[in-house]
Amino acid sequence: MSTHNVVFLEVLEWLDDTGKALVHRIPESGSGEIKYGAQLTVRENQAAVFFYQGKAVEAFGPGRHTLKTGNIPILTKLISIPWAMTSPLRAEVYFVNMKVFTNLKWGTRDPVAFKDAELGLIRLRAFGVFNLRIIQPVLFINRLVGTQGFFTTDEIEDYLNQVIVSRFNDYMGEKIDSILNLPEKYSELSQGLVECLAEDFSHFGMGLTHLYINAITPPTEVQKAIDDRSRLGVFDDMNKLMQMKAAMAMENASLGGEAGEGAGVGLGAGIGLMLPAMFAQYFTGRNRNGQPPGEAPSAKCPDCEKTIPPNARFCPFCGHQQLVFRQCAHCGKNLTPTAKYCSRCGHPAEQIPKPWVCTNCGLENLAEAIFCNHCGEKH
Repeated sequence: MSTHNVVFLEVLEWLDDTGKALVHRIPESGSGEIKYGAQLTVRENQAAVFFYQGKAVEAFGPGRHTLKTGNIPILTKLISIPWAMTSPLRAEVYFVNMKVFTNLKWGTRDPVAFKDAELGLIRLRAFGVFNLRIIQPVLFINRLVGTQGFFTTDEIEDYLNQVIVSRFNDYMGEKIDSILNLPEKYSELSQGLVECLAEDFSHFGMGLTHLYINAITPPTEVQKAIDDRSRLGVFDDMNKLMQMKAAMAMENASLGGEAGEGAGVGLGAGIGLMLPAMFAQYFTGRNRNGQPPGEAPSAKCPDCEKTIPPNARFCPFCGHQQLVFRQCAHCGKNLTPTAKYCSRCGHPAEQIPKPWVCTNCGLENLAEAIFCNHCGEKH
């Protein structure tokens, strides 16, 4: 790991030894003297963002780059002529780890309120894992990292957990009537949550590649009620089975021994063939389209929403620049680094939606949450 803060930085590169680092700045503290013509080495699954006077001026992909006016045209205006183009620059380079970060945990610290159609107001605990990837390095630095010299998944996991739990609560309130129907809908819930969270993550230059729900657990007394309901269902099925056997016995008696036995064997074989198909729909791990859940969607242009190559710098259809410096917090429009107002909706560029206070319990929730995480009341 290159973290030396020397007077003249001529070689800039970074290797992550922790496996958890999202961003590393060179130099790690303050701004350094980066020599004109310095060699910048960016490895696969990395991006490097060049900052000058506190502003991002260029981003580099994998490869070896020479920091000259050919790579950063703005340097022509930044470097003073009297120094004969050899003056060192007081600047910083942020290395961004673009790999997929797996097995990040999410879950409810405190039970969230859920209004069940059959059981009434109950509190649920839920937990699982998700995979994260940075897709817009400049936007990620500007929105979350700020001036920190080193940024890891530990520093962002708590906030992302809060966002996921909030969306989980909203999605449960809109899509699920009763937790009695939950076991067969885990895959559907996971896929729906990924779609709901896509916009939230994109505001910070991140992408949610996969999300898995490991368990959704109600309180002990509710679990007992569910167990009792399951037993009643078993008894009901047993009653139906006894009725069927009684009918078969009557038919066997009316037809006379041998013919009745043949019918009974045929019916038993038919049920044996039907059972595997009946159970398959409950134990399969595929969604309605026949594909494994959680497949990552194709890259899309944020302006015209057409499918584009994953590493394209410009959209081949509308020409929109894919390297995002800032986004409007109100409508999501990509903004220039110096914009004060959004060119689409007119809102101030730095305006961040404020959390809302529940009128029922008086506690705060995320700005776009629909249901209160604490009492389940709808906003």
